[in-house]
Amino acid sequence: MFEIKVTRMNCGGCAKSVTRAIHGVDAGATVSVDLPTGTVAITSPAETPVGRFVDAVRAAGYGADTLPLAA
Repeated sequence: MFEIKVTRMNCGGCAKSVTRAIHGVDAGATVSVDLPTGTVAITSPAETPVGRFVDAVRAAGYGADTLPLAA
């Protein structure tokens, strides 16, 4: 599992757009959006590299950066 920080995601419609972008990369990914913190947790059973998800979210019109994993 990994997390990305998404900017300009501030409503349910934005969360759906980000989720669609992620599922466009890996349809089997589990996505959990936290709107107040602007973070998205992703679990990819296909072990898709996080960079592909970041690129997809950016292509959908949002800012995205990886967050370090919690220790």
